Amino acid sequence: MGDNGTLPRRVARRPGHQPAPQPYPPSLAGDPSLPYPAIAGELAELRVQVPGVGGCVLGGVDGLLIAHNLTTGDDADDLAALAASSYGLGRQIGHRLGQGSFRQSTVRNDSGYLSVYAVGTLALLAVVGADAINVARLHLHAPPVAERLASMLTPARSA
Repeated sequence: MGDNGTLPRRVARRPGHQPAPQPYPPSLAGDPSLPYPAIAGELAELRVQVPGVGGCVLGGVDGLLIAHNLTTGDDADDLAALAASSYGLGRQIGHRLGQGSFRQSTVRNDSGYLSVYAVGTLALLAVVGADAINVARLHLHAPPVAERLASMLTPARSA
């Protein structure tokens, strides 16, 4: 508590403070120009490459679902929104610490993992994993999948 019984306040920003990150781009959700069969192939390939993957969600940075292959019974729309929340937190941490753009975040719970990978600047790849998943193997295979997905999404934005 402050001297007058009020809660302390944050101080003004220091001189030379960087501006906040730019706003989100337009949503990719429901874009009919996206190559959905190729996207589904990439998501399926990741499940084959990494045992223990219960499914993948491709969502926009706005939290809206683009595609998924979940078999876990989880709600794909909810996971797309959670991935965007993880992205938002990671984005702010990177900004505040001067560490650059969001690339990846992993949350471990009692019974499994949720890893979120940047797919360019437009989307996020969320991967649901069982507790026994080899996280190092996931981190080896998921970034190249995210890069290929980013190249599939980019033409949709430049058209």
